[in-house]
Amino acid sequence: MCQSGGVDHHLREASVLKVITIGLDIAKSSFHAHGADERGEAVFSRKLTRGKLLDFFAVQPACLVAMEACGGAHHWARELTRLGHEVRLIPPAYVKPFVKRHKNDAVDAEAICEAARRPGMRFVAVKTEEQQAAGMVFRTRDLLVRQRTQLINALRGHLAEYGWVAPRGKAQVVMLADLLEEDEMASSLPEAARAMFRIMTDMLAELDLRIADLDKEIARRAREDEVARRLMTIPGIGPIAATAIVALAPHAATFSKGRDFAAWLGLAPLQHSTGGKQKLGRISKMGERTIRRLLIIGGSAVVRQATIHGAQAGSWLEGMLARKPRMLVSVALANKMARIAWALMTRQEDYKVTCSPDCYRSEVESRSFMM
Repeated sequence: MCQSGGVDHHLREASVLKVITIGLDIAKSSFHAHGADERGEAVFSRKLTRGKLLDFFAVQPACLVAMEACGGAHHWARELTRLGHEVRLIPPAYVKPFVKRHKNDAVDAEAICEAARRPGMRFVAVKTEEQQAAGMVFRTRDLLVRQRTQLINALRGHLAEYGWVAPRGKAQVVMLADLLEEDEMASSLPEAARAMFRIMTDMLAELDLRIADLDKEIARRAREDEVARRLMTIPGIGPIAATAIVALAPHAATFSKGRDFAAWLGLAPLQHSTGGKQKLGRISKMGERTIRRLLIIGGSAVVRQATIHGAQAGSWLEGMLARKPRMLVSVALANKMARIAWALMTRQEDYKVTCSPDCYRSEVESRSFMM
């Protein structure tokens, strides 16, 4: 009967009405869907093209659709939600343990389906188009800042080959660019080199203008957003960091406490504990790196001012600076700022500091650390 085709394959003949979970492996043009019933048994495994993906899900009964939180996932999540499906995005690192042996699209889709059924699984909130557009402001600014840094390094490196060296810093590079127009430097450089240096200096000037425009846009968003204005009351958080938290972080209610928000940013230490012995390492760096970097920069600015002018007597910062390196204190302060930011967003309060000769601690800060 097997040779004559008398045995029916359950993946082909099972009714799609039994499907309650679909794991979808997405890519640029090739997709794979794996459907499972309420017992977790496979109902179908099907390869789909980009043009037929929405048509396939339009005829499916409303069910849970799970995908990895990767490029294009938020777009497809919004489209499938419009079709009546419940969509959940899973971090790729949480899907990998469910992949069986060899890796291909079908196995990945099955692993996504299996991971979505776990009761303790964590999911990524689906972003709206407006949230993604707001995030692009910071992504674009970071891109332009990196390009400016590359140009500055290239300009300083090429000028050093001709004996012209400037100290570190953007202002010193501007000085070198001005010297290119003077006869003393111009006469010592070949004509081809002078032409290339002019191209780089023109690109630097253009990038400075673009970055300044983006800074103005970010400042405008910070003034108009109530949550951003509230976050800017925290020492070390300015318009860029405040609007980045609003645009890139999920809703504060997603986290049960400030410690979870700090861990999501990658500011919590890694654990290698066993046998009842706690062993903590460096920070995990497993979250939103843009916000993490901005908080560490803000913490470094606060630590620098405290080092120059002195910290508040009896404060946590004074005690940390007395016994720990400055960089470690900056990262610890960034963790502290993340917890305070979560407390402000949750309680819808401003940052308030109550100082006394013997104690220096904000009311919001003390409450957030009790969680």
